[in-house]
Amino acid sequence: MNSQKLALEDFPIIISEKAQAMALRATKAEDDDQLFLRVSIKGGGCAGLQYNLDIDDKISKFDIYCELGELKVAVDMFSLRYLNNTTIDYQESLEGSGFKFNNPNARKSCGCGSSFSA
Repeated sequence: MNSQKLALEDFPIIISEKAQAMALRATKAEDDDQLFLRVSIKGGGCAGLQYNLDIDDKISKFDIYCELGELKVAVDMFSLRYLNNTTIDYQESLEGSGFKFNNPNARKSCGCGSSFSA
């Protein structure tokens, strides 16, 4: 299996313009054109699965990825099972700011929104 580059309209995760801008700022801060945003899940959190965003420089053979303008985004096939059709936004409020996941696959989410169960 090899990594697969998808067209934006075929990429299974939606990233709002605000989230794209904030992620691009993070990747550009490192001054390395090879960096991209990795979207994944890992075990943990109060609901069982935890959302994870990282800056990475290696595409795995198990990834699908796309380019949103200057921002490159990748997700591995395991995480995709839980993140398909998820929208990622960036919100700022009195309580703080950060990335917010709207996941239609989540049966239950924790109060802070950083973990879920499928």
